[in-house]
Amino acid sequence: MTVQSPNVILSGGPSSSAEELDRIRYVEDTTAKVKVLNGNRYEHFEPTGGTVVDQELELELLVYTYSGHTYIAE
Repeated sequence: MTVQSPNVILSGGPSSSAEELDRIRYVEDTTAKVKVLNGNRYEHFEPTGGTVVDQELELELLVYTYSGHTYIAE
């Protein structure tokens, strides 16, 4: 299994999830929405078409913005 370089950054969302979510990550289909498990719910992000450069990683990242959340059904 090969490790992919990060290609997106997740922006926005509840402030409580800022430290809990891995904001810089690899996404295979960069046109699709992303769903991230966070406690008892999923945080949803969608692509914006914008990019930012992460100076530390020296990578250009696609920006995904927060679009809402859904709770896990019991």
